[in-house]
Amino acid sequence: MNRLWEAALDLLFPPKCPFCRALLQKGEEGLCASCREHLPWLEGGGAETAVDFLSLCVSPLRYRDLVRESVHRYKFSGGTAYAAVYGRLVADCVEERLSGRFDLVTWPPLSRRRLRQRGYDQAKLLAQEAARCLGAEAVPLLEKVRHTRAQSGLGGDSGARRANVLGAYRPLSPEALTGKRVLLIDDVVTTGSTLSECARTLRTAGAADVVGCALAKAGK
Repeated sequence: MNRLWEAALDLLFPPKCPFCRALLQKGEEGLCASCREHLPWLEGGGAETAVDFLSLCVSPLRYRDLVRESVHRYKFSGGTAYAAVYGRLVADCVEERLSGRFDLVTWPPLSRRRLRQRGYDQAKLLAQEAARCLGAEAVPLLEKVRHTRAQSGLGGDSGARRANVLGAYRPLSPEALTGKRVLLIDDVVTTGSTLSECARTLRTAGAADVVGCALAKAGK
């Protein structure tokens, strides 16, 4: 029944590539052939971002051009269906670079105010899809206790970004973190301030290690 339903949906709403929005052709899954070849994929050390309190932070894509446009639709225009493809890309990156380095999967949560405004938590959806692909479960380990300005509105000012999120998170269940290794998943890493503050909070609460993966990495 599920396959029949999916086939019916495909007829009514043909699947599109989340990056270029071209209709997917027969045999294409998730991404179109052109994007699979030409998106700004990151390799080697270029896929890594130095982030305080994270042992390693990796990303499969550069945050520019079609990737940037796609993520904007995902975050600000209700493109929640993109989470399935994004999650697979993040999971592939994690399997390649962070395999065996985590026990728990989580994400930097939105504040209640931002969640009401947006209607969904894009990092949570991404983490859930990535965890599903990894055969794991994304669990809420953090709560955002202070509403902050959107980090994207602060540009690349690392000092302002750090100050903006300092003390903004607290652990939900410190007892669940003791001795655990945590994988933090987010959509974009720019200066790393949000991931850093989340990782600091998790480590302070007892996490043995924290690694991170963001769908896209900003900057050069």
